[in-house]
Amino acid sequence: MLNLFDPSQFGPVGFLFLILGLIFGSFANLLIYRLPLNKPWAWDRSRCSKCEKPVAWYDNIPVLSWFILRGKCRQCKEPYSFRYVIVEMLTGFLFALAYWYYGLSWSLLESIIFCWSLVVCSFIDFDHMILPDEFTLSGILIGLLGAALNPERDFTESLIGVLIGGGFLWFMAFIYYQLTKKDGLGGGDIKLLAWIGAILGWKAIPFVITTSAIVGSFVGIYFAIQSKQGLKTAIPFGPYLAFAALIYLFGGQTLAQAYFDLFLPGIS
Repeated sequence: MLNLFDPSQFGPVGFLFLILGLIFGSFANLLIYRLPLNKPWAWDRSRCSKCEKPVAWYDNIPVLSWFILRGKCRQCKEPYSFRYVIVEMLTGFLFALAYWYYGLSWSLLESIIFCWSLVVCSFIDFDHMILPDEFTLSGILIGLLGAALNPERDFTESLIGVLIGGGFLWFMAFIYYQLTKKDGLGGGDIKLLAWIGAILGWKAIPFVITTSAIVGSFVGIYFAIQSKQGLKTAIPFGPYLAFAALIYLFGGQTLAQAYFDLFLPGIS
């Protein structure tokens, strides 16, 4: 792990990871738009959503192209959301942070895959209130495989993380349904927390649940006031689980370990 307080350790390699993140952020934008609509994404070039004309490579440079084109399609002048830039910059930042935090290691590979996937899933959840199985289920399998191969992780902790993460939200959803006869949590959230447990281990689950619940509550109250629908306002929970997981990934485990040392010293 690199020294986070020594910027000189970032260097040219860190800059390359920043660029790599921007590129993968551009690909994330494509998936965020096309995957929920079941549109082809593997080999089809980026296209304007209005005129359907392919975007030239020089108009598809992450971040820069948006500003060069002033946020509009070159052909039909259809406005492009600034969120494209946000997704690209966020992914670039996370890739660079992962390198800065983990250095060149197996954990770096796992963390950038995890970060990129969480960005894609979070924005799809914002838009459609769904978390695609293509990411959550495969993420669980990849997380368990990574735990088996990565000498810095423990497979047993990863497996227990899947069971506790998915099991806890499933139990909460079951209780809520029995009391209200309404679905309170989607299956995607359950699979997402199981995936987070596979990557971060079972000790991350209390931290992720608590942090996401606090952040989600504040955001939910804000939108409830704004929409004037009160507690009936539905908000996606996946992005807040993802946010909490990223905090844990980049230092939150220190807080979680302090919790276990204080209240459950025998388990840590």
